[in-house]
Amino acid sequence: MNAGTIFIYELLGTATLTLLGCGVVANVTLRNTLGNSGGWLLVNFGWGFAVFAGASIAAPTGAHINPAVTFGLAVNGQLDWADVPVYLAAQVIGGALGAVVCWLAYKLQFDTHDDPANTLGIFSTGPTVRSGPWNLVTEIIGTFVLVFWILLSPGASAGPNGIPEFGNAALGYAAVAFIVIGIGSSLGGPTGYAINPARDLGPRVAYSLLPIRGKGSADWGYAWVPIVGPLVGGALAGGLALALPAV
Repeated sequence: MNAGTIFIYELLGTATLTLLGCGVVANVTLRNTLGNSGGWLLVNFGWGFAVFAGASIAAPTGAHINPAVTFGLAVNGQLDWADVPVYLAAQVIGGALGAVVCWLAYKLQFDTHDDPANTLGIFSTGPTVRSGPWNLVTEIIGTFVLVFWILLSPGASAGPNGIPEFGNAALGYAAVAFIVIGIGSSLGGPTGYAINPARDLGPRVAYSLLPIRGKGSADWGYAWVPIVGPLVGGALAGGLALALPAV
């Protein structure tokens, strides 16, 4: 597959991911919305289905939409390392683009929100208890679960008498939505579960540049955690999956 095709589909898929993902957080956070105070579960479901939509669009390129997935596949030997920079560039740019479109959709709500200094969480993640090393551990664990599941999730295979036996892949990208919702519900509380550097870095860049009235800091001092943690988690998942005996 050529670099241009990879770039276009990964950019569009990741932009859709962050448009819908940041969108559900905006709907819950901003005051003058119908989803205001919808709660953590609504956020989890919104992000899960955002992954489903983004992955479906990026299907022609393997639906990475996440540098951690790209790293995991490269470590696992399923992706040429030469293609990794193209995937990463498309994902980060797409993440920023989706966040900008989310802001456009909620422009009036941003303008009338009564706490504009605390709107970074609509775009990027942050810890409930700040400790770089432990926040890093949380992100590594959550991302490991995601990428390990992706690498080991079974597809359809021939069963007795030639009748197919379907694994998780029979659900298509909806199955990925379920695991993202599960990770958010079980492991997302401490750090907001970035589990995707592009999902955090792209929108954080967008937030720092957007003309949001009274906005606060982009918190660049924390930004390394949702970058390094997911990349390490993805690489560990790729390495362990590669080391497992064939079945």
